[in-house]
Amino acid sequence: MSEFNNTPELVLLPAVDVADGKAVRLTQGEAGSETSYGDPVDAAAEWADQGAEWIHLVDLDAAFGRGDNRGLLKKVIRQVRGVNVELSGGIRDDASLESALEIGAKRINLGTAALENPEWAANVIGQYGEAIAVGLDVRGTTLSARGWTQDGGDLWTVLARLEEAGCARYVVTDVTKDGTLRGPNLDLLREVMERTARPVVASGGISSLDDIAALRELVPLGLEGAIVGKALYAGAFTLPEALDVAGH
Repeated sequence: MSEFNNTPELVLLPAVDVADGKAVRLTQGEAGSETSYGDPVDAAAEWADQGAEWIHLVDLDAAFGRGDNRGLLKKVIRQVRGVNVELSGGIRDDASLESALEIGAKRINLGTAALENPEWAANVIGQYGEAIAVGLDVRGTTLSARGWTQDGGDLWTVLARLEEAGCARYVVTDVTKDGTLRGPNLDLLREVMERTARPVVASGGISSLDDIAALRELVPLGLEGAIVGKALYAGAFTLPEALDVAGH
């Protein structure tokens, strides 16, 4: 284990996905597959109390284009002051982006807009720099858009375009793994990291502490963090256990 302890730490981002005012988890991103876990404010507060430095907060209603939870997200962010929040879901124009930053998000995760509106995305990346990450949600090497209901083009074409725009960070999700507890797609992550020098955050499929250990081994290749969702809510391990394996 001594060699492992010398590996730089992996940043863990417990996920709080909000739909219809509740904290939920989806399976493979499908609307209608929600399992509810109660109040998002309580969920975020719990992760903060247990040592999270970042929380990945998602407005699923905004992502699916069926309203938003802005007031509630604001409450969540206020509740966990001192913890960084990465906010995702439905941020597609200047107004929604500014609103997300106004309520205290440290980082914004662009999804569909980066695929459908590349010029706007490039401008925003240029303007806000580190505050913008782009979510690359992938099935095979095809990107998914609109809450994963539509194809969004070829991963490598889009990545090359984002690299040119100077994107600061990528959040890579294998859609087929998300919410399934079947383990992360390490090969996909390696391929992405071979094509960018920017930090990458892994998302989807983490089911065990072994998965976190495997992801931590990719840190020297450019993996910065991992979003953990269903495994935490399902009690596969605790956040303090996960943080320990991640090197905190």
